[in-house]
Amino acid sequence: MPRGIVIAGPTGVGKTKLSLELAKYFDADIISADSAQIYKELNIGTAKIIENDMNGIKHHMIDIVEPTEKYSVGSYAKTVNKILSELEKENKTVLLVGGTGLYIDAICEGLSELPSGNQEIRKSLLKKTNYELYSELVKIDDQSARSIHVNDRKRIERALEVFYITGEKFSILSKKNIKNNNYDFIKIAVERNKEDLYNRINNRVDNMINIGLVQEVRNLYTKYKIPLQKLNIIGYREIIDYLNNGISLENAIELIKQNSRHYAKRQFTWFKNDKKYFWYNIDSLNEKEIIEEISKKIKM
Repeated sequence: MPRGIVIAGPTGVGKTKLSLELAKYFDADIISADSAQIYKELNIGTAKIIENDMNGIKHHMIDIVEPTEKYSVGSYAKTVNKILSELEKENKTVLLVGGTGLYIDAICEGLSELPSGNQEIRKSLLKKTNYELYSELVKIDDQSARSIHVNDRKRIERALEVFYITGEKFSILSKKNIKNNNYDFIKIAVERNKEDLYNRINNRVDNMINIGLVQEVRNLYTKYKIPLQKLNIIGYREIIDYLNNGISLENAIELIKQNSRHYAKRQFTWFKNDKKYFWYNIDSLNEKEIIEEISKKIKM
């Protein structure tokens, strides 16, 4: 079975540098698991690696869609699994690197394969009230009903639709994940002491401003307007607020730092909840020591 290594962790922790060293050590390709770096033209604000810094290492899933396009975790999984199928033929080791937990789980654990929508069923559901639909769901799938608010019509309709198409309860079918690749992934997560991590995030934001984030956002906003706002990516939404005269630049910068720190905290919690991860503190171990530890685990 081909091997894969996940390198996960909060934003700004140092995943990119470690992944480059690991890729060199294992002669591996890198697959990005970052929901912002998939977008073309969003460079500075996503801390996207540039070609000169890739050290000749093949990177996948960077700059693959336009900022105007919708992109789902299902689309990500489909594309990455196709890449893995090709790399498997070469028995190539891969590194799955990023901070988007949903993307990582879709590749390592799989996704549930729910059916596409059925227009006839949806038309019939539209004729009923929320209360009627919810009562119907309670009868056929009380577990789903308990997890969905009575006023959340969209989710109620979807749960009923899946049942009428498949004959299986949404609460059960949605948990039947199918992993569509043959890679065996070991999950590594990296962290730093909180004060050090937050200082790194603050400094990175200052550097983004110094190298032209405001101009990048100005150019993109002029070009894309509403689609860029809908992406709702940290760094871009705050500068857009500044450009629209809602807030000062100083305030926008502080908000980027604050929102980035909050995002890092949420990422940390997400990965800590997955007990399959092996954690390494980059403040305690250097890249070489971490690589040696990972190498030992792979050989176990």
